[in-house]
Amino acid sequence: MVSLLRFCSLLFVSLLSASLAQAACLGKAVTEDIYNPPVCIPAEPKRIVTLDPLITLGMLIELEAPVVATPYMAITENEILDVVKTKKMIDLGNPKEPSLERLAVLKPDLIIGSVEAHASIYDQAARIAPTVLFKHMDWKKYLERLSEVTGREGAANAALATYEIRVAAIRERMKDKKITVSTVRFAPDRFVVFVDGPDAYAPFAVLREAGVKRTDYETVTDRTIVKRPDWEELANLDGDVLLYVSASGFEKAPDDALEKQVTDNPLWQLLPAVQAGRAHRVDRGPWQSFHGISSANRILDDVERYILVYR
Repeated sequence: MVSLLRFCSLLFVSLLSASLAQAACLGKAVTEDIYNPPVCIPAEPKRIVTLDPLITLGMLIELEAPVVATPYMAITENEILDVVKTKKMIDLGNPKEPSLERLAVLKPDLIIGSVEAHASIYDQAARIAPTVLFKHMDWKKYLERLSEVTGREGAANAALATYEIRVAAIRERMKDKKITVSTVRFAPDRFVVFVDGPDAYAPFAVLREAGVKRTDYETVTDRTIVKRPDWEELANLDGDVLLYVSASGFEKAPDDALEKQVTDNPLWQLLPAVQAGRAHRVDRGPWQSFHGISSANRILDDVERYILVYR
């Protein structure tokens, strides 16, 4: 009985503390899908720093949020880099180890990052400005969360509504297609297959929304995100259509040589889609550096270009 009373007392104190913290917040309190909630942030942040130069930066640019700094490393899309330079965002260096010294000088009013990449520097970052580190989630939900913390819900809702109309129309057209699709990324000395499942990486979640059917090997029910087949296991990519990305690293220059090395191999040439002339290289940008609605639309472009053309 004493233990139960103690537990109830501790629970009450915990809930009371959280309620008081939110009540004391002069902006708005963020409580869901983040590290160490609640976090009190400005109602309308004016100087935002994102520690993630990929999906977070891309979405913030689409939302026209006032981003003042981000790490330049890992930005491979020219359209993103052009915006970053045009807006004179400060380079924070390595996204895994951003320069906290530069960050402090900027005096941001909001820092955004991810739990997976930045939890280890949360305490230091939070001393500089309110810091929101998001957990992994579906890309559309993430866009909504970013719009909420930046006060740009209207822009996100409009963009998502337009996307939903397009993807629904493509999904309807896919209903009559009796084909399966395989995908693979070429990387130096290995293959990477992003699977279709509950935690699918954004481009492949878009494929699922568009009604594209993957092979059994590429479909999971657990939280697997990638498989790394060897040359023998590559035979499991037996879809009617095969989409592939050649991405040797941050630099694009070696991609063509990597593609030739793989596609000249006799084992590659045994794949059904390759033999049928239905293997297509797609742009690494949206497929490997997904950054929001524009990337999603480029994925849909490829669905129309390379999948819907087949009966």
